Amino acid sequence: MSEITVWGRKSSVNVQLVLWALDEMRLPYQRLDAGFIYGVVDTDEFRAMNPNGRVPVLIDGDAPPIFESAVILRYLAGRYGDESFWPSAAAARAQVDKWAEWAKWNFGHAFIMTAFWKLVRTPADKVDHDAVRAALVTLEDILAMADARLATSTYLASDAFTLADIAFGYCLYRYYDIDVVRRDLPHLRRYYELLCRRPAYQNNIIVSYDELRA
Repeated sequence: MSEITVWGRKSSVNVQLVLWALDEMRLPYQRLDAGFIYGVVDTDEFRAMNPNGRVPVLIDGDAPPIFESAVILRYLAGRYGDESFWPSAAAARAQVDKWAEWAKWNFGHAFIMTAFWKLVRTPADKVDHDAVRAALVTLEDILAMADARLATSTYLASDAFTLADIAFGYCLYRYYDIDVVRRDLPHLRRYYELLCRRPAYQNNIIVSYDELRA
């Protein structure tokens, strides 16, 4: 098996997504701190791997570097995932991929930008709580769709754990951890507690983000 290296700090949700996937597939890897307070991303070496200067970047043996967390996730699933995690048949795979794409952008990206950063990366006396509450209304409308889906499915795309669960679940810890009033979404809560029992989730997602605080 090729040697896998991940460039990126442990506190980045996009890095966490990749590390979670690697651990779920029991793939050995080394991780090198980069980004935020760790620097590195502005060096010529890093820019040669990712001209955007962002983490994560994954190198798998002699293959060219890969950036963009969703692309890395699909690469790992395609190369190392089993049939239930990432089906080989195009039609079956699309059923997983549609939920992965929906979750990553409609919830994950939106949550980080409109709620999490506004609370965690903003000094406490400057937080616009009205704006955060308004953002949560929109976000929880999205989460209500997942709640309805999870009323009839163990996991997001099916009754099996798939790539879609990583693309959705990677931000749920922070959603449930921040100090806000949350809508009652019982099926989503059940699903989150199910993820929390997975060792790979505990090791890579339920981790401190204190270094990000303003």
